[in-house]
Amino acid sequence: MNWNKFNNSTDIGKFMDLFGGFHDSCLKELYMSTETFVDEELSMSMSVNLDTCVRILFQRQDRDPSAIELLFKGVTHFHIYPRAENQDSIIYGAKLLLIEGQFYWAEDEEWQIDQPFLQPISWISAKEIYWRDVSPWMGKK
Repeated sequence: MNWNKFNNSTDIGKFMDLFGGFHDSCLKELYMSTETFVDEELSMSMSVNLDTCVRILFQRQDRDPSAIELLFKGVTHFHIYPRAENQDSIIYGAKLLLIEGQFYWAEDEEWQIDQPFLQPISWISAKEIYWRDVSPWMGKK
């Protein structure tokens, strides 16, 4: 399962076509990491770079691919908005943009970059994005 890097808007368009614009998908899992750690001697090591990475697993009700993982490197904003009780978690369509060297993913096609916090949706921005087909990862586990 090799990672595919997004380099430009053409890559984004091809990917969005391939994954159906995230129509009828869901965010299954999310993992965040940094390069900061405490070693065995209890010394802390930190990076001065944008070292936050986020991996997100999406599944959808379609094939080829039915599951993908996005890897965001150099995360600059990370906004998760969980659904309310008795509200479904279906993503009906998402937005993926490249603006001035920054990638943005939002769980709604109508999301506006000029008002990112006014909309009750999850979104993330990062310096780099990669994707890979993980269709064998379908199901509850």
